Amino acid sequence: METFIQHARDLTARIADRQDERETYGRLAAGQSPLALFITCSDSRVVPSLITGARPGELFELRTAGNAVPVYQEGMAACAEAATIEYAMRVLGVADIIVCGHSHCGAVGARVRGEDLNGAPAVRDWLTQQVSDRLPQDPDSTVSAAVQQHVREQLDRLRGYPCVQERLSAGEVSLHGWFYEVHTGLVAAHHPATDLFLPL
Repeated sequence: METFIQHARDLTARIADRQDERETYGRLAAGQSPLALFITCSDSRVVPSLITGARPGELFELRTAGNAVPVYQEGMAACAEAATIEYAMRVLGVADIIVCGHSHCGAVGARVRGEDLNGAPAVRDWLTQQVSDRLPQDPDSTVSAAVQQHVREQLDRLRGYPCVQERLSAGEVSLHGWFYEVHTGLVAAHHPATDLFLPL
């Protein structure tokens, strides 16, 4: 924790010492106009800015256990995920949505392996609701095939949101499915024409 505290203390000085940083942060104070909505797992090994090289203000992030997007339903209860998606579409007008799953995903792996999560009931219930029990069984401990199928399902769920449908119909937003390998840094993208994940 001390490292984090020291870094936070030093941030003001680092910004003040560089003209380009002062200008960047000055622009950010005036508002945000991110390039993409990046939906990914809460896993600490997945760092969107590291993967994409994004600078502050360039990614609008939504992080959930297993990068899960709740199914849209008319009159659904307010939830942070739906609010974030709607804000990105209707207020920020981002041009791209990336759903990024990853290797060694504990959430998808737990669901695929049928792990006992009764000791963590909130996690159990979230995964039961949000991660399909029809994902492929993968003997590989990284459960890569299951994670990639899960990413496809989240893209389908996004298409069910009216705010996403509107922008897709108008040609104003594009959807992207990514798979990140934690141990190599490889990023593969889903290609709808072949339904395969291929390296970027």
